[in-house]
Amino acid sequence: MTSRILAGIKVLDLTNVLSGPFATLHLALLGADVVKIENPKDGDLARKLGILPELNKRLMGTSFVAQNCNKKSITLNTKSAEGKALFLRMVKDADVLVENFRPGVMDRLGIGYKTLAAINPRLVYCAISGFGQTGPDALFPAYDQIIQGLSGEMSVNGDERLSPLRTGFPVCDTVGGLNAAFAVMAALYHRQRTGEGQCIDIALLDSIMPLMGWVAANLLIGKQQPVLMGNDNFTAAPSGTFRTADGFINIAANKQEQWEAVCDVLGVPELKTDARFQERDTRKKNRKALTPLLEARLADKPTAFWVAALNAADVPSGEILSLEAALRQPQVQHREVLKTVPLAGFGDVEVFGLTALFEKTPGSVDTPPPTLGEHNAEIYGALGLSPDEQAALKGKGVI
Repeated sequence: MTSRILAGIKVLDLTNVLSGPFATLHLALLGADVVKIENPKDGDLARKLGILPELNKRLMGTSFVAQNCNKKSITLNTKSAEGKALFLRMVKDADVLVENFRPGVMDRLGIGYKTLAAINPRLVYCAISGFGQTGPDALFPAYDQIIQGLSGEMSVNGDERLSPLRTGFPVCDTVGGLNAAFAVMAALYHRQRTGEGQCIDIALLDSIMPLMGWVAANLLIGKQQPVLMGNDNFTAAPSGTFRTADGFINIAANKQEQWEAVCDVLGVPELKTDARFQERDTRKKNRKALTPLLEARLADKPTAFWVAALNAADVPSGEILSLEAALRQPQVQHREVLKTVPLAGFGDVEVFGLTALFEKTPGSVDTPPPTLGEHNAEIYGALGLSPDEQAALKGKGVI
């Protein structure tokens, strides 16, 4: 059997909705034993979120299915004394704990980092929140769109006709989750060398802002405010989206030789010696004059023709695909980005696997997302609770 990087690593997952579950999904895909601890009533809110009402009613909403493969689920009321005691028993031999409650919630429950570190000094504790554990905004509620607005990300999207503009998927939640997974892996490496665990403070606001590095650098260093450019790339011209005979094409002619190749492929060599377009910086200043000249020639042929011709001339270009077409394109299928898992009572569903392809320790999708409390008997049995004891705790709402 192929070895797994995180085989034997035990993760307690107290997260909900997206940022936290996305972090622990990546740990699970790398082989960690991730136990999702959910409230006994209805579990993770994402279980009710999705486009299919029948799955929402079964607490297996598409939003939950998307990021919870390879995990186990138990139910536990950590607000109860008996639930807290069970939780502390699990912490004793855990390697990682990930939570995305508001700051202070875990401390109020009596299970904050300092309490858990006293029980298990090797514990890597990762807290994910909108604004971090400290600061003037730390206790504010945060959803992805709120962070998109506060980060400046929405202000640099769109053009003069449409701005501010939200990114069409929860980019802050997912980037925050990836940042958390990266940090956990780094902390585990540190623990391997030193034997000590630690607390990690991940803020969604902090996580998204470095992704705007080039735009921010122009402001911080060059004192240039962001310019709304829609589908154009501010670093070069022609670099952006252009209309063709049957739709649109993305062209990224970032180098001088690529610009010259564009002129040759489109049959407009005279533009290479036009004073407005000869040099990179002048082309950028005159992009509004350049674009219609290029589109006049692009309108002669369909997108597929120009993609092939430009790529053959070493000019990066590509179609602008719908999500459905993007998921089904041959390159994505070749890379096996999507995996198929069975969903009980529904049939096979497609989910994303690990997109980092390891030569010796590949990640994999092994099990479908768990039903709520599916692994209660397994996990609590391993803690030494008999079926009768489990039934009694269930009757009291502890599990």
